[in-house]
Amino acid sequence: MEITKETLIGDILDYDLDSAKFFFEIGMHCLGCPHSRGESIEEACAVHGTDADELVGKISEHLKALGK
Repeated sequence: MEITKETLIGDILDYDLDSAKFFFEIGMHCLGCPHSRGESIEEACAVHGTDADELVGKISEHLKALGK
C-alpha cells in the first residue's frame, strides 16, 4: 500500500491496525469515530498541528519493515 498525505486514515487502519500507534503519537485518540476514519493524513495533521510528511514517512517505514 502506498501511503500519501491524501490516504484516508480508515484505509490505513484497515490495511494495518498496528499503524494506529502513529496516530496516537500525534494526539489522535478518536480513531473509532467514523469522521476520523474518513479523514486524510493531511487533514488529521492540520487539526492536530503536526507535519503530514513526517507521519507519512513513519507509517511508510513501518509498513516497509513489515513487508507490506
